[in-house]
Amino acid sequence: MLEFLTQNAGTIIVSAVLILVLVLAFMKIRKDRKSGKGCCGGCSGCPSQGVCGKAPENNGKKM
Repeated sequence: MLEFLTQNAGTIIVSAVLILVLVLAFMKIRKDRKSGKGCCGGCSGCPSQGVCGKAPENNGKKM
């Protein structure tokens, strides 16, 4: 097992860093969408108007 780890240390480190970056990016996107920062400006004329996180607030409905 130790031999495997030493032979593949570079690959393991690069993979771990890549996974960490992807997880952090996902968390940032999720946080921004929940706080309403992920929008491009407004709901008027948006093709995703019905599925946007802000849509229920605009329609007076609670989630």
